[in-house]
Amino acid sequence: MKTLFFFFISFSLSAQIRGVVKDSISGEPIPFVNIWVENETVGTTSEADGTFFLEASKQKSIVISVLGYERKTLKGSEISEVFLKPTTYNLREVVILNKKQSKQIEIGDIKNAIFQSFDNGPKIEAKFFPYQASYSKTKFIKEVTIFTDSRIDDATIKLHFYSVDENGFPGEELLTKDYIVTLKKGVIKHRFNISQFDLVFPEKGMFVAYEKLLIESNKTGTKYQPYVLYNYVERDFFYTYAYGKWSKQAGNNSEKISVNEPSINLILSN
Repeated sequence: MKTLFFFFISFSLSAQIRGVVKDSISGEPIPFVNIWVENETVGTTSEADGTFFLEASKQKSIVISVLGYERKTLKGSEISEVFLKPTTYNLREVVILNKKQSKQIEIGDIKNAIFQSFDNGPKIEAKFFPYQASYSKTKFIKEVTIFTDSRIDDATIKLHFYSVDENGFPGEELLTKDYIVTLKKGVIKHRFNISQFDLVFPEKGMFVAYEKLLIESNKTGTKYQPYVLYNYVERDFFYTYAYGKWSKQAGNNSEKISVNEPSINLILSN
């Protein structure tokens, strides 16, 4: 009697979604677009030429967003060329600002802090800056600082500036265009002058966040640069943008929680 053996081989295939993001009016590629699998911690960033690839099932919903354009959600199977519509902004009233810059203060500094770095993936992490009445004397945001450890020259990240919405979450962006900064190699506290944006510190407070760009020019091996340094501190709450939305971590019964907070400071001037 002959015995027949049947071998069943199962393959675990991870689908790959490839596409390019373009401006719906000009047709030009859009760089550094935030691309997420909805409700998952899987994401990537479009390259300088707008192209991207994402390890995800084509049946998943993909969230595509970048400052200055309307957010779009598509099935992975629908993605090849993605056209985003530019957002229409109301022009701000032109105001002559009496900026003297003869006085300045740095806020957000943590005394006796221990700095740590993490290989954090596709997410945006925000630091909250509450308003104080004394800021009325130095109400203009002159500089933002961020402490990073980069293993390569010319690593790039995005910085975001958010108002506070009615629920206390990061709300509208205070800039209308992406603010992308270049970082030097080494452990450095970088300072970036943003006085040209004429930002006034909001009376409800504000959030400053960084977004890691998962692009080839930032890649070393399987890791992405730079590593942002963190302070281990106690806070009432902490916000992280993941799963395509902001989530809040908070303690129970008004207790403070211990969190790793990105080492971002602001310098205010008059």
